[in-house]
Amino acid sequence: MKIAGFPRLAADPAICGGRPIVDGTRMRVSDILEMLAQGVGEPEILADFSYIQASDIRACLAFAANAADHPIVVAA
Repeated sequence: MKIAGFPRLAADPAICGGRPIVDGTRMRVSDILEMLAQGVGEPEILADFSYIQASDIRACLAFAANAADHPIVVAA
């Protein structure tokens, strides 16, 4: 099932435990985000995973930005 607002991403309870993935693959969004966080560059990710496109990486970043965009209430 495609994730609303992110047509390149999907989630299916039968694939990767329902975690968000790049549609048509078993590559989890979190895998791509972790690689980027560890300093792996987009060219290296694309070379290592030929079934991933640059637009998939951008979709993962947009998904993460959307997930992080919420108010945080801090008790005084």
